[in-house]
Amino acid sequence: MFSGRADFFFAAIRTGCVPASARKRRFCPEMLIFVSVKQRIIMEKQCVLVTGGAGYIGSHTAVELIAAGYDVVIADDLSNSDLRAVEGVRRITGVEVPFEQVDCCDREALGRLFRQYRFDSVIHFAASKAVGESVHEPLKYYRNNLTSFLNVVELMRATGRPNIVFSSSCTVYGEADAQPVTERTPRKPATSPYGNTKQMCEDVLRDAVAAYEGLRGIALRYFNPIGAHPSALIGEQPQGMPQNLVPYVTQTAAGIRECLSIFGDDYPTPDGSNIRDYIDVTDLARAHVAAIRRMCGGARRADYEVFNIGTGRGVSVLELVRRFEQVNGVKVNHRIVGRREGDIVAIWADPTLANEVLGWRAERTLDQTLASAWAWQKHLCGME
Repeated sequence: MFSGRADFFFAAIRTGCVPASARKRRFCPEMLIFVSVKQRIIMEKQCVLVTGGAGYIGSHTAVELIAAGYDVVIADDLSNSDLRAVEGVRRITGVEVPFEQVDCCDREALGRLFRQYRFDSVIHFAASKAVGESVHEPLKYYRNNLTSFLNVVELMRATGRPNIVFSSSCTVYGEADAQPVTERTPRKPATSPYGNTKQMCEDVLRDAVAAYEGLRGIALRYFNPIGAHPSALIGEQPQGMPQNLVPYVTQTAAGIRECLSIFGDDYPTPDGSNIRDYIDVTDLARAHVAAIRRMCGGARRADYEVFNIGTGRGVSVLELVRRFEQVNGVKVNHRIVGRREGDIVAIWADPTLANEVLGWRAERTLDQTLASAWAWQKHLCGME
């Protein structure tokens, strides 16, 4: 009931000056209470820097952060992402999200971004991420993944930013002795340079949090994110040949690729193909919101925490391909080829800790996720 008059003071709060038309007006005490509430909301609204935010998981996380009431700044070097993802985030949310093209390995450029924007929390996605590629290009992975993370943590410490969520991976468990894996499952030697960089970054974060007062971190160990936003406005969009299973499945179904290669059918699993825990990307994105909320709200048990983010169900590669065909009514031409270096036999999560402590759980079914992946592919191809 005070909105017409409150807008004058609301403008003053935002801009630091009172509009001339407001200087001679009188305002009732109730209105000042109203303005005080709005001012407090503005002052308390938190901002999150999302590095690698134009990427697959980063863009979906930006959407979920905005839906949860956070401001977001996206930083990405666009080396393996697309500016159209940022536009998709803006279309979904109706927010003109700030975007900065920055390579996190460039300490000077990243430092300028830290000086330009006010934020208390960082979610760090920026990294090279293909297991197979990392085996053949290990130096690229060590240089990019370690340097970018070190730069972010050092700048957070230097500028007093307290909260960081690190994009880790179930690859840190290596070839685990038993399934499902819990956060207490011992980390074994990584089977790829990619997995090794995730282990090393976790160690850096753990030690930095222990050494530097005021720094807090959560490492989220993802399992296998797939699918797309229900709007079909953002999704996984690899540049060149897909390195992950589902984009190759959808591109083959759409006729872009001639045939899907399945790497091995002689593993000790029910159908001989690898088993993974496939999680919907929007569910995964919500886990980052829960992690930020936990750190900002003071509910954490320690300054460094680790959570598995998965569904708790293992699905084989062949099972996933068959399920995709059934859900979407399409055929996927595929063939069996030799095993791929760096792949493990099977892994899936015990997500109990995330469910009970982080207050998060996977909600979308595999069928919903595979339908969203196909809807996204059709959107890219103009097949709607």
